[in-house]
Amino acid sequence: MAKPTGKGIIPGGRGLRVSVFGVVQGVGFRPFIYRLALRFGYKGWVKNAGTGVEIHAERTGRTQFPAFIKAIVREGPLLAKVEKIDARPAPFRAFRNFAVKESRKRAGFVFISPDIATCPNCLKDVANANDRRFRYPFTNCTDCGPRYTIVRELPYDRSKTTMSVFKMCSDCSAEYHDPKDRRYHAEPVACPRCGPAVVLRDAKTRAEIPGGIPGAADLIRQGKILAVKGLGGFHLVCDPLNASAVRRLRKIKARETKPLALMARDVKTIKEYAHLSREEESLLLSERRPIVLLKKKKEIPGIAPNLGEIGFMLPYTPLHHLLLENLSLVVATSSNQKDAPIIKEADESLRGLGDGVLDHNRRIEMRADDSVAKIVGKSPLFIRRARGYVPYPQKVPADLVSSRHILALGGELKDTVSIYKDGYVVTSQFLGDLDEYRNRRYFEETIAHLKRLFNVHPACVVSDLHPGFHTSRYAAGLGIPHYRVQHHHAHLAATLLEHGFEGGIKILGVTWDGYGYGEDGSAWGGEFLIGDYLGFKRIARFEPVPLPGGDLAAKQPWRMALAYLAAAGIDGNPKIGTLKDVQEKSIGMVREMIRRESHSPLSSSCGRLFDAVSAFCGLAPLENEFEAEAAMRLESAALAGVGSSYSFDLKPNETPYVVSFSRTIREILSDLESGLSSRVVSAKFHNTLVGVILRVARKTKRDWGIDRIALSGGVFLNGVLLGRAVSRLEREGFRVFRPVMYSPNDESLSVGQIGYALARLKKRAAAR
Repeated sequence: MAKPTGKGIIPGGRGLRVSVFGVVQGVGFRPFIYRLALRFGYKGWVKNAGTGVEIHAERTGRTQFPAFIKAIVREGPLLAKVEKIDARPAPFRAFRNFAVKESRKRAGFVFISPDIATCPNCLKDVANANDRRFRYPFTNCTDCGPRYTIVRELPYDRSKTTMSVFKMCSDCSAEYHDPKDRRYHAEPVACPRCGPAVVLRDAKTRAEIPGGIPGAADLIRQGKILAVKGLGGFHLVCDPLNASAVRRLRKIKARETKPLALMARDVKTIKEYAHLSREEESLLLSERRPIVLLKKKKEIPGIAPNLGEIGFMLPYTPLHHLLLENLSLVVATSSNQKDAPIIKEADESLRGLGDGVLDHNRRIEMRADDSVAKIVGKSPLFIRRARGYVPYPQKVPADLVSSRHILALGGELKDTVSIYKDGYVVTSQFLGDLDEYRNRRYFEETIAHLKRLFNVHPACVVSDLHPGFHTSRYAAGLGIPHYRVQHHHAHLAATLLEHGFEGGIKILGVTWDGYGYGEDGSAWGGEFLIGDYLGFKRIARFEPVPLPGGDLAAKQPWRMALAYLAAAGIDGNPKIGTLKDVQEKSIGMVREMIRRESHSPLSSSCGRLFDAVSAFCGLAPLENEFEAEAAMRLESAALAGVGSSYSFDLKPNETPYVVSFSRTIREILSDLESGLSSRVVSAKFHNTLVGVILRVARKTKRDWGIDRIALSGGVFLNGVLLGRAVSRLEREGFRVFRPVMYSPNDESLSVGQIGYALARLKKRAAAR
């Protein structure tokens, strides 16, 4: 709970000036203060300002100001987050009433709420035939609706959003200016007379099709594919139970097996197809409305093939609610071309992506994909953090606070950017892979937006250590001090920052992923680091194995199967798993590459180990369509209730220690050749990795006295591995920290880079 930081508040004084800092714009905070002032009998004003919300209160009765301050903290709007309150005496001006004043722009740092799902009160308005917003798809109030995706600059006022082009009618204006109305200063307020409107068009001719939202639903029922404009971009929507429509959609998206997200009318519908825990249901129903990955109960062909989970979300705008009135379930996947950013306007890029377009004329200022999460233990694990969570701020530890502004650019894949200012980090939405030129434009567009929105002027920039990344080159061209952070160190630092660790506190970071550029220039990925924000010591790593074909080895899991066979000293060609489907000529060629050490750089990647085991089990495709497909199939196959594991070796004579999986591979092959189920093999393999973590954790505690463990990196998107690792570590008395509000994958790199830069600036300042 925030506490007043001002000193010298005189109980007998008659005037008070209050500054409130935090997520206090776009969440109904000014109307709340207005009503609170009326309750206390105060006169004065409240307004948005460059640093949050400012209040001037004058009392004429006996009510004391401390009670007013406590009420601000305890009774604020649901979506508000008060970080700090500064209160001090103010001159008595004898105001006659209490008013909401117009905002003024000035230098400062103010936050804004993410986009919020439609609240129950607005849904009642939409369903009420006697309400003037009956069936209006843009109904909102101070408790819900668009924020981040429509705001151009702060403070958050209508004139600074994409709603500025819609002049309020007399009815909306009366609500907007009535302190007793829940739409009081709701910036996107609108109605059918004065606000945005929906139009249904033919995707090819752009001709208008009669029927609006009901007409769109009819087309979906007929097996058509529609592009539907939401908060942060368009979805491609079709009937998931129409196999022909799903096949067409997959062809349009060039997506043969990658899972498709579903939007369900209600929780009851979801329960027909998936198992649902209390925590999962709570996350689905939250005002953030992410896609939640759930264990399948009933298979829907073509939606999430070869996987044990399926992604569901609930409607989060009135438009979605109206569309699903007569459709219990739809596919709702991002309407982007392969690997490109989500489309935010109905332009030429939508041609060929479907049969119709359900469009509207409220412009999207900043595109944002749907967030994706699952529950591991009792807490969320983010696969993708975007709509509903961005741009929520992250407070940094007090000892790291700097007066300088920082820009961090992340890595290359699954990128985000982060900015730092005045003790807080704001991280962008998921931006995608920057090897695609349209995502690079999106990356630059997002940087410009965040700098403008939060008035940030970076004194330094941070990027990954890899010299060939687009982000590294971009940083080098900015002409400001440029720091480079090793990939896995950034993963560790991100977890430290999220959990509020002070500088200098060392922790064991288990950072496992597919690839990160190492300090020695080699490919890292199965790392154990003892470190803090400023530096690290690599105390253990997976034994490096060849990547035959380089990047191609990450796309064709069978190549990694051959690499691990060679590393284990196994001659010949076991006709097992996916290897049975590979041509002898291709196998011979790859074996020769490995033998000659040609086009086969060494890597300690944990992700590639998953690929190999998935291929041995016959679960991996010959070629991954999307990143970690083979690993996800292996995770889905893991049988619950299996307690056994495989052998491995920790070579103590090496520096750092080397974890060898040669015995693991030989035992896996023996199990498979004896007919053991791939589901049991997968479970034993996951248990083996948990055993590796435990072995190194015990050594770290014994040799360095460290009992705090951070689990990060993309491999820890694996809920089976993460859940079992956390459980075993905690049972042995270790304190475990893992990402909760950020993804453990490369989306978190920019957060960790900020932590490193702050520690670096602190060290430089101390040396002066």
